Amino acid sequence: MEKIDWGHGWNVSKLCFGVLPIGPAGKNVPPAEAGEILLESFRLGVNFIDTAQSYRTYPHIRHALDRHTGEKIYVATKSGAESYEKMEEAVVEAQEELGLEHIDIFHLHAARVQPDVFERRRGALECLKDYKARGIVGRVGISTHSATVVARAAAEDAIEVVFPLINRTGHGVLDGDRDDMIRAIERVHEAGKPMYAMKAFAGGNLLEDRRGALDFVTSLRGIDVVAVGMVNVKELLVNAAVLEGSEVDEKLWEETARDNKQMFIAPFCAGCGTCLDHCPNDALYLEDGKCKIRREQCILCGYCAPDCPQFAIRML
Repeated sequence: MEKIDWGHGWNVSKLCFGVLPIGPAGKNVPPAEAGEILLESFRLGVNFIDTAQSYRTYPHIRHALDRHTGEKIYVATKSGAESYEKMEEAVVEAQEELGLEHIDIFHLHAARVQPDVFERRRGALECLKDYKARGIVGRVGISTHSATVVARAAAEDAIEVVFPLINRTGHGVLDGDRDDMIRAIERVHEAGKPMYAMKAFAGGNLLEDRRGALDFVTSLRGIDVVAVGMVNVKELLVNAAVLEGSEVDEKLWEETARDNKQMFIAPFCAGCGTCLDHCPNDALYLEDGKCKIRREQCILCGYCAPDCPQFAIRML
């Protein structure tokens, strides 16, 4: 797997393993089984993992890290904490549950936060800066679906890594369209900050043309690394091959395209509406006392699932 030079001795794989769908909000693969899939990705040369406090996948990652004896694995996590105290709790939680003294990247988790995120979360950002100064956090970043926030991140001195949503159709981009996001990404690149992209497949909507989808994203200046959510070794093999420009077995290609994710809401949904506040794309609504999905707007990000009090939302 080709590695990308991010400076300061960092060389990260072009494919970043996104662990959201393998955890409780998605396929709910047991931690030990998920850890073995991650270990297989390490054997293929993937050395970059993206997770978050809300994904509840730290045990899955720790299973792999505790058994890995090869090259360094870079771990990025994130938290929606707004205050200094809550972010400090999030950093300590990540250290303890991952079994790591040092977290390579810690993001402000700001998928749907308004453009004033740096003012709203100044306390959390100060905390991350302090933990970076102490050598516990390697780089401070922001994860966002907003073109405006990406543009602002270019000029925010404390932000060193940006994790934007971008895909060929612009599906899921907030505060603008695809071209607005591309212009914002260009600003970050000009500021000399490394980036890696999310939602290159638009939540599974572009799976049938994975080469085209990934080629589009990696053609953007400054984006050489793509985080892809994966739940099994088949998906891992296909995505690694596509990013490396290798041939993919036709049967494997068809199987993984057919395994498109879907979001389901169980009949026991209580209609509380909590999930609506966590959907970045207004894809959820209440009708007849139950949550419903506007599938044309859903990007299968999974952010709603961990916050459902009844655990009625599943990504399968």
